Amino acid sequence: MSTSTENQSGSLDGLKWALAALILIAAVVGNYLYTDMSILVRVIGVVIALIAALGIASQTNKGKQAFEFAKESRMEVRKVIWPTRQEAIQTTMIVLAATAFMSLILWGLDAILVRLVAFVTGVSI
Repeated sequence: MSTSTENQSGSLDGLKWALAALILIAAVVGNYLYTDMSILVRVIGVVIALIAALGIASQTNKGKQAFEFAKESRMEVRKVIWPTRQEAIQTTMIVLAATAFMSLILWGLDAILVRLVAFVTGVSI
């Protein structure tokens, strides 16, 4: 019984996506056409259209999967142990120092190679 329900829902997914896209297009076009109206009214209209389009899209199989993914991602982000301010500053300083050190090494290597090529080819820069 659930298989037939899934197939019926899956067959309507294209129609739901098309309706959501149509609502979004209507919001953009309406916002463009009614530029003489108050910005507050236009923003409220676009937000309502966006919520309606997201509501319709969330009823599709892909929409449900995306919603589940967002919920799981939020749970995973809550598990992250974020660095303290001091740890972040120290790590940033280490990265900056390593970058400066490597840039000096590459600059020196470039200067040596330019002189070597100029010596071999006889062309000076």
